[in-house]
Amino acid sequence: MKATAEFQLVPIGQGVSVRREIGRVVALLRTHDFSVETHASGTKIEGELAEILAAGAGVHERLLAGGSVRRVSFLNLVTR
Repeated sequence: MKATAEFQLVPIGQGVSVRREIGRVVALLRTHDFSVETHASGTKIEGELAEILAAGAGVHERLLAGGSVRRVSFLNLVTR
């Protein structure tokens, strides 16, 4: 099933700048076979629903492995 998603992730407890963590998120999203467009408050993703959901889980796992203690993400989906 095709989907369009708006993904926003907020690492908590990382200090004032979260640039490094967000850079890792975007790099991970770009390894998948879907369209990724970043903007000031999130990322637009277009692709298969299952792959988008798996990528969201992968982002949380990757940041946890990298030392990010808490992460909050918001995912808005439109399917067609």
